[in-house]
Amino acid sequence: MNTYVNKCLTVLVLISLFFYGCKPKTKSIAENEITFDSIRVEKVYHMFDNPENPNCNFQLSYVYPVKMSDKTVLTSIQQQFLLDYFGDDYADLTAQEAVTKYTDDYINSYKELEDDFKLEVERSNGKPILSWFAYYEMSQNEIIYNKNQILSYLVNFNNFTGGAHGAHSTRYHVIDVRTGKIITEEDIFIEDFQEQLAQILVDKIAENNEVQDAKELENIGFFSVDEIFPNDNFYIDDTGITYGFNEYEIAAYVLGLIDVHIPYNEISHLIRKDSPIAQLAF
Repeated sequence: MNTYVNKCLTVLVLISLFFYGCKPKTKSIAENEITFDSIRVEKVYHMFDNPENPNCNFQLSYVYPVKMSDKTVLTSIQQQFLLDYFGDDYADLTAQEAVTKYTDDYINSYKELEDDFKLEVERSNGKPILSWFAYYEMSQNEIIYNKNQILSYLVNFNNFTGGAHGAHSTRYHVIDVRTGKIITEEDIFIEDFQEQLAQILVDKIAENNEVQDAKELENIGFFSVDEIFPNDNFYIDDTGITYGFNEYEIAAYVLGLIDVHIPYNEISHLIRKDSPIAQLAF
């Protein structure tokens, strides 16, 4: 009886080991230990402080890292966030200082239009076209992915300074949390990757728009498909790389931001084995 039981147990162990060994390999997913804070500003300024005059509408929502174990890397990431959102003139400030200065700079820039508005009032006998002076700027950044030592985020700007329509811009950024440095295409891909990746991007855009021939994209608002190339505007997540093309970059304004997601298995042959995203791609 004991022999029979032992044989049964042995068989069960072997079966369990077989099924365990046949389980597909899964990628580990670990949240990065970064704490974020945010600052939000909403401000309206009327020309000459008169509520009957045109105004600018300013809205800002800034998310930024405030805590992680490596202080040196934290400082580097904080500066990169400031640079990506506000530009070179603000990169050495604290988050609050940068937000305050950027807000003041925007309002002061709008105030420079007040003399033009005054002249327009005089020329139009007190009936200026108010829409010419109705400006706005709305900006925000957003954390997209914060795992496996990779931090992906976007910075988005919408603004209007006169004309037929406003302008919109979305920039993606990826940081290696181990070093605090931006990850570029050259860090990810093998040499001379551009031509092959460009073809993959074009094919994916065609697929997304349900056209058989990529050249047909030119009939629905895209510019020359032969001029679509990787633009270093991308983010990383668990599933792949997503490229973003802003209005007028590869297509007409009406098509807006064009996101192109490429799964890792479709571009693994172009990714370097020592890439900072290798743990996600392979």
